[in-house]
Amino acid sequence: MTSALSYGPDGGPDGYHRRQGETVELLQTLIRNACVNDGTAGSGEEVRNADALAALLELPGVELERFDAAPGRRSLVARLRGTDPAAPTLCLMGHTDVVPADPSGWSRDPFGGEVVTAPARRGRPALTEVWGRGAVDMLNLTASMAVAFRHLATTGFRPEGDLLYFAVADEESGSAYGASWMAQHHPDAMRADYVLTENGGLHSGPAEAPWIGINVAEKGVAWRRLRLRGRPGHGSMPFRSDNALVKAAAVVQRLAEYSPPPRLHELWRERVDTLGLDEDARAALMDPDRIDAFLAAMPNAGAAAHLHACTHTTFSPNTSGAGVMKTNVIPGVVELGVDIRTLPGERAEDVTEHLRAALGEELFDGLEVEIIMNDPASISRTDTPLWDVLQTAVQRPFPGARLTPQMVVGFTDARVYRQMGAVAYGAGLFSPNLDGGDFSRRFHGDDERIDVDSLGLTTQLWLDVAHGLWR
Repeated sequence: MTSALSYGPDGGPDGYHRRQGETVELLQTLIRNACVNDGTAGSGEEVRNADALAALLELPGVELERFDAAPGRRSLVARLRGTDPAAPTLCLMGHTDVVPADPSGWSRDPFGGEVVTAPARRGRPALTEVWGRGAVDMLNLTASMAVAFRHLATTGFRPEGDLLYFAVADEESGSAYGASWMAQHHPDAMRADYVLTENGGLHSGPAEAPWIGINVAEKGVAWRRLRLRGRPGHGSMPFRSDNALVKAAAVVQRLAEYSPPPRLHELWRERVDTLGLDEDARAALMDPDRIDAFLAAMPNAGAAAHLHACTHTTFSPNTSGAGVMKTNVIPGVVELGVDIRTLPGERAEDVTEHLRAALGEELFDGLEVEIIMNDPASISRTDTPLWDVLQTAVQRPFPGARLTPQMVVGFTDARVYRQMGAVAYGAGLFSPNLDGGDFSRRFHGDDERIDVDSLGLTTQLWLDVAHGLWR
């Protein structure tokens, strides 16, 4: 069991476990509010979670601001004013929206927020877990940040620089009604020197000296809509027709088969060092000529997919739609939504060249390409006081722990802050009993859940960082 260290008048194990319980209860509330973002402007309804958090944080000394990018798309900023205008500002940022969930694939109600004790398995102890959509991505962090912020506000904590809690809408669909909108319309309300957001804190390596991953970089996101045109006609006469769906099928197949060469960026060597592999495996992962064959032969498909994404620009055709969808009508237009994730240094023109290489001149020249999102990869340096404070904070419960910088293959709102000049890390602190593979598969997956021990550890992490940053 980790040590329950704390500051303030309710220090010690009782205070630690009380805050852990508060985080569990708040997480249940946020899950049950079902702020489901399906990518449409009218979805999300993050106002429900924003208002629940505002009710928790409406306290003496806390400045609260609410921002509505569109009806129902509310973000919340809570602020504890610092005593020194020259001191660095820290923001704890969590998003309040979640992706849709298909109940037919779940063992429990995805919006029930149930607390369930799972039996021991595969040599791991029994875990008490909170179930529900968003438990991993990222309402666990959003809730723990709010509980930590409330604790600081109610125990007389006065930071040197401003401390912000930013509960933001629309992260799951690109931030147009959330962080990006805020950066464009209200930058001063969210501005910070340092930002902690999703997602880090998993253990790897030996138990006595674990590596704790902190995300300091993320791949770029270059979503594209590919539009293919043909000639509509009657489905009973397909001979010599110009079927847009047939063209689209060829495009999807080419994208699925396309394999650009690996690029081993600056964080890759350290990532490989934390995997605990033998020398031959390490050498294969560090060799551009061998890495693809090594990943193809890995028995763990999930781990292979992650490591592949860390070292390759990826293309995933995920949505399709026809102008007229009727069985007896040859479609004249079909649109494909392609999720493209780029490596550091790649630009919009590089994405175009990738598409041309994947599809060939004939298919590519017949496309209309629409840019949906085009944010480049981003990275924050680690030679900062915040990194040092995080290192000290994780060593309180795990004395031998070492931070390791990692790149996340998805995107987060950290990219918006990096564009504003902030240092942003994906952080957290999870239980060593939480399996990293299980954790990764729960992102946007069925039976999403988080263990209660991790909620307590992460809540305490934010407190330790706040106290450590401003001495």
